[in-house]
Amino acid sequence: MRRGFTLIELLVAIAIVALLAAMLLPVLSRSKESARKAACQTNLRQIGMAFQFYANDYDGFYPCNGDQNLWMGRNWRVVIQDYLPGGWMRSLPPGYPQPIQVRHSDVLLCPSDERAVQVWERTSYAYSAAFFHTPAQINSLETSLRNSNCANWAAIVAALRNLPPIPQNEGQVAAPAQKALSAEWLSNHEKFVGDCGFWSWDGSANYLFADGHVKFLRRRQIQPAVNGLPDINLTRNGISGRDLP
Repeated sequence: MRRGFTLIELLVAIAIVALLAAMLLPVLSRSKESARKAACQTNLRQIGMAFQFYANDYDGFYPCNGDQNLWMGRNWRVVIQDYLPGGWMRSLPPGYPQPIQVRHSDVLLCPSDERAVQVWERTSYAYSAAFFHTPAQINSLETSLRNSNCANWAAIVAALRNLPPIPQNEGQVAAPAQKALSAEWLSNHEKFVGDCGFWSWDGSANYLFADGHVKFLRRRQIQPAVNGLPDINLTRNGISGRDLP
């Protein structure tokens, strides 16, 4: 005669399964995020190649089209889009009364970045303003932005807008392996409330350096910029400076 499970045995089995699931789910979640982080790093490597192709076509100069907001994702993508795979998408940029068709590449979207889909036209990365402003221009902001933080981010944006863009050449990069060219704006792989990108010492991000390599770093590993923050836009001495010690 076959004997079935008793109620106690069933409850024990269910408890064991629940315990195993509780142990495995965080591991699976971390594995999934690790894969997304790796995909994000691949995106940045492709973006790095696009910047290099651009520089090759423009006598070694980095993108600079006169746009004072060029560092923002939705702005700088237009200057390298011809060097990236992709197609077209509908967009409603600030100041436009109706949606327009714009070129776009999914390489510009980190798979862990939900905010970019809703706010920044599917562009997760920023382009360092140090590559289209002179070191003297960047250093000139030290006094006015010395005590900057997330709360007065508008002052940082305004200061950048007041600097006339000036093309910079790759020959001016003194430490290509230590000066960041682009990076994730947010800590997409370690999300936290109040994340304000380069203007926060909390969190981590993938960084693309001028020599083409990509590294995942805590923001506290980035050298303080002229505004006292881990802001690769305002690296001390600009394109000739260093974001890593």
